Amino acid sequence: MSRGIAYGVGVGPGDPELMTLKAIKLIKENEVIALPGKEPRETVAYKIAAAVVPELKDKELVPVYMPMIKDRELIDKEHRKAAKLIEGYLDQGKNVVYLTLGDSTIYCTFSYIQHHLEADGYESALVPGITSFCAAAARLNVPLVEWDESLHVIPAVHRLGEALDRPGNYVLMKSASQMAKVKETLRESGRDVMMVENCSMDTEKVYRSADEIPDDAGYFSLVIAKEHK
Repeated sequence: MSRGIAYGVGVGPGDPELMTLKAIKLIKENEVIALPGKEPRETVAYKIAAAVVPELKDKELVPVYMPMIKDRELIDKEHRKAAKLIEGYLDQGKNVVYLTLGDSTIYCTFSYIQHHLEADGYESALVPGITSFCAAAARLNVPLVEWDESLHVIPAVHRLGEALDRPGNYVLMKSASQMAKVKETLRESGRDVMMVENCSMDTEKVYRSADEIPDDAGYFSLVIAKEHK
């Protein structure tokens, strides 16, 4: 019996209509669906996908614990556990479809599991989804980059204090937990600052300057900082 394949599938930023046809097809065709969280049906990824694929509720839903901690050794242990959990299904010849927010190649929890799966000799495949920063730019009705501009995607919580001094435009992800400090950096940059919180979700909020952004912004907050023209 051949082993199954582990798919990392992006479900987009929040609006179910932004899911790809390929993501929908994989969910429909496979019975084992993994989701990052202790309660699969409570995860944002599940709620997005279930709105488009009602059959999802009848699938075998596998909770994959993904702790939000910075201790690399401890989190690597959890990633190894997650990989072993998924490998159990792959050994039975079953594919596992791991649903993730946004795109499967951008700061994706599946990436860490994928490294362990491949090291153990298992096959994986990535299915892209609409990224949060592309969705946010579209919501703000602005281009991310034009002509010869560069785009810098920064995990802000890991780069606190770094000046935004490179030519081009910036996307700041993972910024909510340190938003007050991030706002200081944004003001010092002299850039045009915009942010979308919970992009394309029912609780979406849009901010058009650093001063408008609340210090207690939610986890799904994405900042775009453009060169002033």
